[in-house]
Amino acid sequence: MDAEQLARWRLILGAASQESLGGMGPGCSLTSEQLEMDAALAEIYGGGDEELSQEEWASGEKKVGHGPSKGRVTPKVARWLDQIRNFFPTDVVTLIQHDAIERRGMKELLFEPEILSKVEPSLDLASTVLELKNLVPEKAKDAARDLVRTVVEDIRRRLEQRFVQAVRGALNRNRHSPFRSLPNLDWTRTIRQNIKNYNPTLKTIIPEQISFFSRQQRQNDWNIIIAMDQSGSMHSSLIFGGIMGAILASMPAVETHVVAFNHEEVVDLTEHCHDPVDLLFGVQLSGAEDYWMATSYCERFMHTPDKTLYIVLGDLYDTSPNENRFVRKMEGLLEGGLKAIGLLAISDQGKPSYNENLANKLAKLGMPCFACTPNRLPDMLEAVLRGNDLKKFAETATDK
Repeated sequence: MDAEQLARWRLILGAASQESLGGMGPGCSLTSEQLEMDAALAEIYGGGDEELSQEEWASGEKKVGHGPSKGRVTPKVARWLDQIRNFFPTDVVTLIQHDAIERRGMKELLFEPEILSKVEPSLDLASTVLELKNLVPEKAKDAARDLVRTVVEDIRRRLEQRFVQAVRGALNRNRHSPFRSLPNLDWTRTIRQNIKNYNPTLKTIIPEQISFFSRQQRQNDWNIIIAMDQSGSMHSSLIFGGIMGAILASMPAVETHVVAFNHEEVVDLTEHCHDPVDLLFGVQLSGAEDYWMATSYCERFMHTPDKTLYIVLGDLYDTSPNENRFVRKMEGLLEGGLKAIGLLAISDQGKPSYNENLANKLAKLGMPCFACTPNRLPDMLEAVLRGNDLKKFAETATDK
């Protein structure tokens, strides 16, 4: 190996490998910048001379001497955050920050405004802040909301236009109008209707019939209800669920309702859809849930079953005394024309943990249950609104 390769392995393996690697080939020596990088990595992955204990990282304080006095280490962590942002690209920084939380108990340090202002916003950090929001002190609440808002707005920017296109494509593109306007011209239908009038001399089609899309938008063509399981395992998925609800609520063609539930209560968050951050801070993460109770509550919104989509966002670990009553409830609603799906997770992280037995029961009733990557949410919605086979969609939902 050449010197650059040896240096890379030295940074990967840590200070304990210095002697072994030093005897190989050209030897192993680090530049001053690499030594600083090595020290930053050692704070999380071990081997640093000034490494803090997990207790010290978690408390944000470092013990001094043998007495009870302590010195603040928040400035040290702030400098460390600056270091890793200087040394590594954003995706690597978010990974290191995640490891810092998991390995070194940094959750409580996120309650410091100075720290929150320096971390790289990410879905994992936003999920952690939402999970611990009831513990965030007053001084850090604004910074915590700012971090969540940055993540939410980034995701919304990436998904909103695709949701708009999906809904308009499914609801409006099959309506035609006598109002003649070039922007509303249905080129595909017009060409198909007039292909027989192709003039080979002029090498063009001479149209006799011209079709235009409707400029009018009917209100509330569809009713979409999102019921979100508040269990702690769903916190990342809840962010996407809340953003989806906020986007749909802004569209006049869709009547939208968003609720969150656990084993004790159902909270209607629809009035917060104008601000997805408010909506997400209204979720109270807990470890148990009652799907029958949530569905019974949402039944009041199902006034046109054949034009209603009921989305259950949850892992289906029903902790109610009898999960079969939820199955019976869904069987009756589906027979009445309701369209429903179970989103086991909205994530890029692979196969989720879920109640496979209950998912299979619901799927047999006509309620497919599947995990979905965030980028495929608009495709899922369009498939429902167009009346496509959701079982086929479910088979490919996590492939892209």
